[in-house]
Formats: sequence, structure tokens, C-alpha cells
Amino acid sequence: MLPKADNLPGSSELSKRIITTFLLLVVYRLGIHIPIPMVDGQALAEFFANAQNTLFGLFDMFSGGGLSKLSIFALGIMPYISASIIIQLLTVVSPKLEELKKEGASGQKKITEYTRYLTVLITLVQGFGISFGLERMTSPTGAPVIPDPGWMFRLTTVITLTTGTVFLMWLGEQITDRGIGNGISLIIFGGIVARLPGAAGNTFRLMSAGEMSLFLVLLLLTVMLGVLGFIVFMERGQRRLPIHYAKRQMGRKMYGGQTSHLPLRVNTAGVIPPIFASSILMFPATVANFSQVQWMQEFSNYFRPGSTIYTLVFVALILFFCYFYTAIIFDPKDIADNLRKQGGFIPGIRPGLKTKQYIDKVLSRITLWGALYVAAICVLPMLLISQFNVPFYFGGTALLIVVGVAMDTMGQIQSHVISNQYQGLMQKAGLRGRR
Repeated sequence: MLPKADNLPGSSELSKRIITTFLLLVVYRLGIHIPIPMVDGQALAEFFANAQNTLFGLFDMFSGGGLSKLSIFALGIMPYISASIIIQLLTVVSPKLEELKKEGASGQKKITEYTRYLTVLITLVQGFGISFGLERMTSPTGAPVIPDPGWMFRLTTVITLTTGTVFLMWLGEQITDRGIGNGISLIIFGGIVARLPGAAGNTFRLMSAGEMSLFLVLLLLTVMLGVLGFIVFMERGQRRLPIHYAKRQMGRKMYGGQTSHLPLRVNTAGVIPPIFASSILMFPATVANFSQVQWMQEFSNYFRPGSTIYTLVFVALILFFCYFYTAIIFDPKDIADNLRKQGGFIPGIRPGLKTKQYIDKVLSRITLWGALYVAAICVLPMLLISQFNVPFYFGGTALLIVVGVAMDTMGQIQSHVISNQYQGLMQKAGLRGRR
């Protein structure tokens, strides 16, 4: 249990951070309801009523409902995530970017700047693709979504979508700096959670109308609760490597001799792999869906959510990004060097290169199980949804993001509370020392 923050020094700062995060997320949700000009809202709603279990439904989930409303935040934060993927991949092959990464804060600032520029470029491309596609879209009744197409609509849409994505990118950075938790993840989290009441209400309406049986609803609820519990269990899972510190004598005192451990999480990459995988699959398939070219339409059909090819590629991308992102955020060589400098060692393993190889071996094994777990969580509910034809998309990817972001945010809140408690104890000790 967390101690009460009200009794701790610095609790007002934590309260301000939580309130700031909440208010910025409210701004994001308000922007979702501001539509792009020159769009027939009724025809658009009729079109998306039949697209909930398609790629459009998946994209709409990540945009928090912005695509179905064609709001100023219709693209969501996905262009920024796509840009981040590209920059991180280029960091591995580009010596210049690799040098910037090693420069610390100044290099990271420059990489962030490149990511922003690439985000704007991706948004411009997607904006033009969406504007051209919208002009060809019609509702099931034949009503055009864009009554007055042309370059005025296209330029207005591109400028609006680009501005909206840039604003969301800034909003996420403000949440990270002034609020609590990761701003980009919380924006996706807020969009998914905001759709839960509507999805639940729609399910109950269908059950009342007899289109869904009570048994099916209970089965889906049981599966979701089971998956939820399994996610919490796996996200807390870790392999602890024992670390011993050699005794060292400094003057007349003996230091060291303690025993600690190095925790290796089963899912070190967190929710990043499914987000990255979904982002990569969305970009080409979205362009194909908005095109009238025959081969691109066939390509789009192969990559619709729930299809065999989509599932196989999705799993492959998740496995790749689990290893790729783990390698970025966790370097066994640095860990081994730091242990050697501090006089620490793993029992039975020689310090230095052997320690690095051992940590790398253990990390690769548990990352495999973590990657399989993430892939299973993301694919299994997707298969159940496609089989039972559930009228809304809330699969394992969304559950993993919601649980992962919630646990990460609660962990940061707990760290703030413990830090404030420690500061309070130090202040009390200082006052007693003066007396």
C-alpha cells in the first residue's frame, strides 16, 4: 500500500503533476470532437458503422475515435510513433546518429528534433492520402463523405491534420515533462479507455436485441478478465541474477561484501513492440485502402486485421521489436562494465566479457518468452473477435497498452511518494541534528 501523499513534503508537487496530466488529457479528448471542415458527418458515421472490425477500426482505436469523427486529431499520435521507429532503426545503421545517441542529453535532443521533422513529413504524406481517399468514399446509402471535393478541401485537410498531430506531439511532451507518466503512451491510453463505455453500451444493446447471446457476452468477459490477470502476472515477472560485491578495505574500514540482484524483466520492451508493429502495418495498408488501384486493393485485403497474412506478419514484427527495443534500452556490456568497476560479480561467472555474455544469454532466453507472451496476448483476442464477429475492436493490443501504461504510471506515482517520504525523513534528521 502507498503511504498517504498528503502527509509528505512535496505532495503538492505530485498533486500538481497529476492534475496537469488530467487537464492535458481532457484537452486531447475535447480536440477529438472538433471535426475537419467540409465533411458530411452523417455519411462518415454510416461508413464507419460497417468498418469497426477492419483496418479502419484498428486505426480508429489508436486515434481514440478521432478517425471515425474525422477530427483535427484523426491521425492521432501514430505518425510520431512511426517517425520514432524509423529514427531508432537508422540509429543502428547510421554512424552519425549512433554518435549523437552516445553524446547524452545533447545528442538525444538532436535526435528528438529529427524525429519531429520526420513526423511532420509523414503527417503531410498521410494527410494527402486521406484527403484523396475521402473524396472517393461514400456511405452504404451512396452519399458522398465529401460533398464538395477539390484542392481547397485537400489543402485544408492536410494543414489541419498536420497541425493536430504536431499539437498532440507537443501535448505528449508536456505530459512527460510537467505531468506524470509517459505522455505519448498516456494519449493512446486515454483514447482506448474513452471508448470502453460506448463499446460496452453497444454490446448490451445488441444483447437486448437478440443479436448477441448472454453466453457469448459472458464468455468474452471471462476471456478479457483472464487475459487481464495474465498480463498483470507477466508484466511483474522477472529473472533475478544474484550479484555479490567483493570486500574492499579503505583505511581501517572494510567495505563491500553485500549481496544484491540484477532484475531482468520477462517483458523488458513493455508495450512498445505491439504499438510499433501496428504502426508499421497501418501505414501501407491505410494508403492502399484509400486507393482505387486494383493491385493495391488486393494488397489491402491481405492485410486486414484477422487475416492469416496480417496475423503472421504482426507476430513476426512483435518478435522483432521485442528483441530490437530490448537491445536499445538494455546493454549487457554496460551492465558488466559497471559491475566490474563496483567490485560486483555473478557467482560462478568471471567479470567482464564472460559476465556480458552470460547476461546476454539469459536476457535473450527470457525475451523470447516475453515476445511469445506479447504476441499471444495481441493475437488470441483478435482471433476470437474475428470468429465471433464482435461489433467493436478491443483486442489484446489495447488490453496490453492499458495495463502496461497504468502499471508504469502507478509505478512513477509510487516513486514520487517514496522520494517525498525519504526527503521528509532527511529533513527531520537534519532538524534533530541541529538541536
